[in-house]
Amino acid sequence: MSFLKNIFSKEKKETLDKGLEKTKSSFFTKLSKAVAGKSTVDDDVLDNLEEVLVTSDVGVDTTLKIIERIEARVAKDKYLGTEELNQILREEIAGLLSETNIGDETDFTIPSDKKPYVLMVLGVNGVGKTTTIGKLAAQFKKKGLKVVLGAADTFRAAAIDQLQVWADRVDVSIVRQEMGSDPASVAFDTLQSAKAQNADVVIIDTAGRLHNKINLMNELVKIKTVMQKVVADAPHDVLLVLDGSTGQNAFEQAKQFTKATEVTSLAVTKLDGTAKGGVVIGISDQFQIPVKYIGVGEGIDDLQVFNKHEFVDSFFK
Repeated sequence: MSFLKNIFSKEKKETLDKGLEKTKSSFFTKLSKAVAGKSTVDDDVLDNLEEVLVTSDVGVDTTLKIIERIEARVAKDKYLGTEELNQILREEIAGLLSETNIGDETDFTIPSDKKPYVLMVLGVNGVGKTTTIGKLAAQFKKKGLKVVLGAADTFRAAAIDQLQVWADRVDVSIVRQEMGSDPASVAFDTLQSAKAQNADVVIIDTAGRLHNKINLMNELVKIKTVMQKVVADAPHDVLLVLDGSTGQNAFEQAKQFTKATEVTSLAVTKLDGTAKGGVVIGISDQFQIPVKYIGVGEGIDDLQVFNKHEFVDSFFK
């Protein structure tokens, strides 16, 4: 049974397949060792499978959920052959991903009743936050939408300059101030500028540091409050960017940020350079926050909308 719905373009699907290659290769190498010499799924196979999932960065809690589901099927079917394990795993992982309320999209869309649609982006330095913003801006522009960027990560001059590079590259407007400026002031100016330009999408970059959760929380609350003076229900989405190649560290970052503020969606980057792609499954399950975008390459088009059917299909292909 294929989860493919012929909804991704062939090119995008090939990029996704290639981006998950290292994860898939590592996972199935471990899986084949786990079932070597076994014809049925017994306790030994399940113990080995548990280790395979944990070492593939699926996360302990999510792994236990998957094992419990498979145990229930073993108990029901009595005799379950190891050759059926791939299909069962595929079905259970797809079922798990289906429990969050997103992952059916195939393209970059925004609600038509929100203008400007305000997206606030969080994430520690080095996870690919600014690159994700630039690639998102490119995708939205490609859809014919007018985009304005706000450089509210005023803690580092490099962050402002990097966002400027992306604004120039994608040819979209940017609102910036000097390093050390009040981030809320930048966000306020950005939304005012966006409204004056009749923009469709606003993407606000925020400071990428976690050393003090109280400061971070206060800063984010202030940014939101000030933005709401211009757009009453802003931000419409709070996107946390996580580096998939860091595996369990990405879990920890998600935990810290979700304590500091309400996060409404996730982007998991750098999946092409790692064998830790299983982290997408664990993060989606543990935080019950939808993974909206995944990064599967360095090209400007290699940020993809996360589609659970396509992801599972590429993983088990």
